[in-house]
Amino acid sequence: MTGGELLRQGTAALRQAGLDSPRLDAEVLLAHAWGRSREELLIHPEQEAPEAVARQFLALVGQRAGGSPAAYLTGAREFMSLLMAVTPEVLIPRPETEVLVEEVLRWLASRPRRPVRWTRHRRFSGRGTVSDQPLVADVGTGSGAIAVSLAHYHLAVQVIAIDISETALGVAAVNAANHGLADRISFLVGDLLAPLLESGDAGAGTAVVANLPYIPSAAWDRLPPEVRREPRLALDGGGDGLGLYRRLLPQAAAWLAPGGLLACEIGPGQAEVLIGLLRQDSWQQARLIRDYRGEERVVIAAKKCTPSGYIYPL
Repeated sequence: MTGGELLRQGTAALRQAGLDSPRLDAEVLLAHAWGRSREELLIHPEQEAPEAVARQFLALVGQRAGGSPAAYLTGAREFMSLLMAVTPEVLIPRPETEVLVEEVLRWLASRPRRPVRWTRHRRFSGRGTVSDQPLVADVGTGSGAIAVSLAHYHLAVQVIAIDISETALGVAAVNAANHGLADRISFLVGDLLAPLLESGDAGAGTAVVANLPYIPSAAWDRLPPEVRREPRLALDGGGDGLGLYRRLLPQAAAWLAPGGLLACEIGPGQAEVLIGLLRQDSWQQARLIRDYRGEERVVIAAKKCTPSGYIYPL
């Protein structure tokens, strides 16, 4: 059977199963089974597929039709044009989260280089005044997609990736190593920013980026079956979905240096509540950033400075 025939058969089966992107899923699964790129499949649809490839592809199509996410079947998902390893123990990176990463990168790029104090997380030879090397905490790192993307696209940043799941941190470490970034990303097991605050690093941070669980618990049963196959720990945000963010805000205010950035991914309808919480606390310039579909997606804010302190515009 040719590659083109397999794609048509797989697409038909996935369309009958009611999936949103049957052709794309078929291409991804066949490329994985055959060890080829999607582009090769489309350029040479007439090529005969080995029997073993056809069998593996049709088996994957059956699993996908049964609700298994394609990323778990292939073990990978592209994020910020980087290929990330994923397993059923981590949340699958979404394109919408790229808005969060892009905003943090934009803010980091806008900061002038300036002297900063040394901390144990900065890999310098000796103590004292050094050129600015931003220190960013990625809270709830999961697959490490955010941490890896920040370190890949900002050549000076140091990232501390934190997760309560040791298994998830293992996946994140693999992704850091795969992209040659293991020397600029460190990994800590713990609850939100607690590991950093417990180590006495208050006031050391440049930015906190968080894609924490934000789906309200009551909405869990209404999620698509495919989404419910992902770790509930990485999705369920409690009553109104913002329970973990309420706990994060005071921790972030303690860990960040004055003027430091807090960037949080949220769901539709949550911006007003989160911005309201920020305005009551140690923050300023809180605002919403929408994604490419116009949905509420990211809330950013800066830690308040002293009256004479300079804050980088958000």
